[in-house]
Amino acid sequence: MWNDRTKLLIGENGASKLENSSVAVIGVGGVGGATCELLVRAGLGNITIVDFDLIDETNINRQILANVDTVGKVKVDVLEQMIIKINPKCNINKVNAKLSIDNIDEILGKRHFDYVVDAIDNVTDKIELICFCKEHGIKIVSAMGAGNRVGIPNFKISDIYKTSNDGLARVLRKKLRERQVESLDVVICDSAAQKIDKREHSVGSISYYPIMCGAVLSAYVIENLIK
Repeated sequence: MWNDRTKLLIGENGASKLENSSVAVIGVGGVGGATCELLVRAGLGNITIVDFDLIDETNINRQILANVDTVGKVKVDVLEQMIIKINPKCNINKVNAKLSIDNIDEILGKRHFDYVVDAIDNVTDKIELICFCKEHGIKIVSAMGAGNRVGIPNFKISDIYKTSNDGLARVLRKKLRERQVESLDVVICDSAAQKIDKREHSVGSISYYPIMCGAVLSAYVIENLIK
């Protein structure tokens, strides 16, 4: 079997739990795309992928979905085909849409999820996703910043109210307090982001940072699903 080596580590019971678990990954770019691939390769049996975007040439430096042949294609379409080629038996729920307060109940409210992975960049939509999951008792883990960093990555799991050196986490802490969210597990990097020339509106990125963040996210979810 293709996942025999995984079973050597997590056992038949752990593999069965993964096969019967359902995870939603919201945002399948650099961080979310890597998270999806690693969850599926570990044996996750049911995955919901949500994204509205097309693959751009500037994604090639860091996103597993991006190459010269996929530029211009819908991200969730490309990811769906990649998942099928890894594990054809994986059940895929593909949503080509931008998650927001207007459609979140339609996307997440009518299915059971053992975990939701938040890999959204937009602060407003990120807040709505987190609050929705907290209000509905859905387990969620959120990615913090992976951009404007270089060097050896050092990502860890933390509660958002114990984080530092992350501009996104700082904004979220304030807004989540206002929404009375008491805790949130996040994947955050110990190193501070570099200051980029303010004339540049893009976020600097390098190949391994988003993938490392996705690796920690997927490991965290898998460990919680099989224990």
